[in-house]
Amino acid sequence: MEGAEERQRRYVVVAKGRARYGIRGIPLGSVGRVEAEAASSASGTQRAELAVRILKSSAQGVVTVRRGDVLFLSLRQTQLLLFVTPERQRLKLLEDAVRFAAIGELGAGDLVVVRRNKSRHTGLVKSLVELRHRDSAVDLLMLGFEVELLDSSQQKGAGKTPPPPVYSAGDIIEVPSRCLATSRDHVSNGPAEGTGKAVSRFSSLPNLGPHCAAGVGGRASFSSAGPLEVGSVVEVTTEGGVLVYGVVRWIGVPKGRKGNWVGVELDYEVGGCTDGTFGSRRYFTCGGNRAVFVPLGSCRPDSRFQSLPSLVAEIPQHEESSPDTSMEGEEEEFAPPIPESEAVSLLEGRMRGIQGYFNSCYLDVTLFSLFSSSTVLDAAFQDAASRGGSAARILHRDIVNKLRRQGFVPAENVMNFRRQLGCDSFMTEEKDPEEFVTVLFKQVLGMKPLLKIRSHSGCTQEAFTFPLILDKEQVGPVPTVQQLLETSFQSCDLKFEEVPSCLMIQMPRFGKRYKMFPQIVPTTELDVTDLLHDSLRECFICGRLACTECPACLSDRKLQPGRVKQYCSTCSVQVHSHPLRQGHQVRVLPAPRTEAEGAPLPRQRLQLLAVLCIQTSHYVAFVKHGPGARSWLFFDSMADCCGNGQKSFSVPEVRACPELGDFLARSEEDMATADVASAGEHVRRLLCDSYMCLYQRGHVGETDSIATATARFLTCRTHSEQSESSLV
Repeated sequence: MEGAEERQRRYVVVAKGRARYGIRGIPLGSVGRVEAEAASSASGTQRAELAVRILKSSAQGVVTVRRGDVLFLSLRQTQLLLFVTPERQRLKLLEDAVRFAAIGELGAGDLVVVRRNKSRHTGLVKSLVELRHRDSAVDLLMLGFEVELLDSSQQKGAGKTPPPPVYSAGDIIEVPSRCLATSRDHVSNGPAEGTGKAVSRFSSLPNLGPHCAAGVGGRASFSSAGPLEVGSVVEVTTEGGVLVYGVVRWIGVPKGRKGNWVGVELDYEVGGCTDGTFGSRRYFTCGGNRAVFVPLGSCRPDSRFQSLPSLVAEIPQHEESSPDTSMEGEEEEFAPPIPESEAVSLLEGRMRGIQGYFNSCYLDVTLFSLFSSSTVLDAAFQDAASRGGSAARILHRDIVNKLRRQGFVPAENVMNFRRQLGCDSFMTEEKDPEEFVTVLFKQVLGMKPLLKIRSHSGCTQEAFTFPLILDKEQVGPVPTVQQLLETSFQSCDLKFEEVPSCLMIQMPRFGKRYKMFPQIVPTTELDVTDLLHDSLRECFICGRLACTECPACLSDRKLQPGRVKQYCSTCSVQVHSHPLRQGHQVRVLPAPRTEAEGAPLPRQRLQLLAVLCIQTSHYVAFVKHGPGARSWLFFDSMADCCGNGQKSFSVPEVRACPELGDFLARSEEDMATADVASAGEHVRRLLCDSYMCLYQRGHVGETDSIATATARFLTCRTHSEQSESSLV
């Protein structure tokens, strides 16, 4: 019910005629507030006119319009229309009275279909947003909708994304939930709290015809795709043709209904759904606003998961131009890494790199980082391919060779490889790079773990990746990877047994959302000398040969926190003579194998190869393509999406970003205090979204002959050859 003040400030939209404002016409669709109403006489005929203040238009001010040329609006309708542009689009929205009325009732959790980039996308309203127009003279807030796109994880990975975009009422082309609420067979679960409307906006949906047949005995429904039973993943089509997805939790005949019905737990919350109750009874339990009950014939098996072995054949063929995929008899040769001088010309652009498909971004960025320009794994995968492993052969012939020779790997090649990984989840589900790395190294390449880490007790553990473990207070607010690695090793009392050829470090973040540090500075040259169990180490103070170390000094703010503290005998006595350090337990270092008194101590350093980044659920990568400081590429396997529905396909993109090298060449202090908002998109993503940093021994682009690399690998490999049957 509008209050007295609102009734006095009625709102209108100019729907026809030509209003007058001096000699300028007011565009149709202009929204205004009635300031005064009067009757004028023209040719002896009385005509009602309104003095209207235009709120948001290409023309503003008080104008005189005829009463018959405007439509009166409520306050909420006015706020919705103000955010719709251009003006004539508002009139088109008003013509669809049913849709506009449904949009006016939308709230958090409602299902909608929005128009984005000329395509339809299903989404959920997360919240209503009030926006102020840039013209301060306008005192009425506009109203928009924050909408989370439900298909964005498949198109963009997920996603990986900033807060949900804000859409206007004009962008919402369908309100499936509200359409269902007006169905003739609407199911009422009782009035919603504080309203007279039914809780469930899902009706007994129309039968899907040939897609599903009714089940027998309330246990299962059989279709060409197989039976539906409790635990089946299904899709339900709304009256507007929008698909929603979920899992069958109950099948039976609910009280007051005839025939078999299905209780489905949706993949996401939809406003007005229940927590497993139907009418006054509970049939199963799930989260609030996620349960919907529909006739058995109204759902069918989830088409996204049908016929997994044939997914490769179903990958949509893109129409954009892509490189010739013929190998011209070169399949069995091992292509060398892309040289620095050719990387940009071969890789940069759209439809370059590795094409993403169906949650594959974690795998795409890992393969691109490890194989496009680096030789760190070449000997291992060449050895595995020569021993006949099917997965290794596909990796060599259809992915690495194509990437290095043509600069593009189509999605079907990657899907063929994913089918060889021994688990269907690698073909459909979102995963993290460390899960894939373990399968890649252990099962596909038959490698022993790259990391041998020694604890203080003398036990040695092996791993493929290393997750950083530390307390936030142990380092500064914007730490470097060097500080994080040293602090983590010191805190856990660990040492490397040997220098790893490839070191993959997981940043201190948990899940896809929580990050311990808002920014992390990647160290381009990682010094692991002080983290080796048996190596010559220099004194933290004077640089002479160290003989002791002190873990307790690690967090001392007066001694550069986050750096390993080791001392010669003289400096150790001086440092620990301080009253606050007299209780520290100093540890004697292992005796060095050689003396180096007076000589510079050798340093063991690893070079930054790539940084994998994630914002929410989509992985991208920054990859070094040569020894030059500015030789950096940005890779996104799902940078864009073309086509609609089942014919859509991801568009991968590679971009050169030499500015990243310029930023990383600055001092650590400058990088830590840099304004990321003005540093550019690439720098911001690198500092704020890093998930895993990849390092290798030697500079990127330094290549050995295949014979030399293979000989080194076979010398280091300590395990016996595995049979072909052990390679999945």
